[in-house]
Amino acid sequence: MVKTHASFFIVSLLMRIISINVNGIRAAAKKGLFTWLEQQQADVVCLQETKAKIHQLHDAIFHPAGFHCYYHDAQKPGYSGVAVYSRHEPLQVKYGLGLPYLDQEGRYLEVQFEHLSVVSLYLQSGSSSEVRQQLKFRFLDDFMPYLRRLHHSQKDYVLCGDWNIAHKNIDLKNWKSNQKNSGFLPEERAWMDELLGDAQFVDAFRAVNQEEEQYTWWSNRGQAWAKNVGWRIDYQIVTPGLKDKVQAASIYKDERFSDHAPLIIDYEL
Repeated sequence: MVKTHASFFIVSLLMRIISINVNGIRAAAKKGLFTWLEQQQADVVCLQETKAKIHQLHDAIFHPAGFHCYYHDAQKPGYSGVAVYSRHEPLQVKYGLGLPYLDQEGRYLEVQFEHLSVVSLYLQSGSSSEVRQQLKFRFLDDFMPYLRRLHHSQKDYVLCGDWNIAHKNIDLKNWKSNQKNSGFLPEERAWMDELLGDAQFVDAFRAVNQEEEQYTWWSNRGQAWAKNVGWRIDYQIVTPGLKDKVQAASIYKDERFSDHAPLIIDYEL
């Protein structure tokens, strides 16, 4: 089994990874998400905010043919939850980070291959209350040392998901009026500065695309989608060894499966 996985990563020219916050996997399914996925030739698909218990996902549509499917749901019904679909069976699957306040909300799921790990991450939002914002800050404090350890490991990592932080002014339409709002607070942006600076991780999308108005989330209020008043808060963050392996990156907006758009990145592995 291990030899099969190793051979795959040696001979494949491109590995396609897709990440999307589905804002309810059952709702996204009704909007055509899985029909679209069948056409994408993805090797790994990372989903966030599935909002379903595993026992509610017995229908075959939630276990697409050709994929090994893994779910990590939240204790609270209809809340949070992440998933990973992989064409190739991982050597190991890691559910959570050993942080009870995080793991009970189903926010971290990692599939491990011989030389690569792919993570589906759903970072907390602090927009609902100050209590949730402080929990978000707590996780950022706990997460950075863990990420630094990953950087020094012997394998590459792709951390996909909804990070609920827009890094720079270019990453949201109305940056001036959002500087005091969760998702664009100075402390959050400073954390991203550290992640993509001293910690040496790489924003894979920005490695190949520096254009403006590249958003992945739009509020359901007003006409945010129609006017493209969005935020780029969904990322594939990679270890330095993958920086030059990013071949193409796109945000799919021809169809709408949730309030987020799929982020598609091809890597040369």
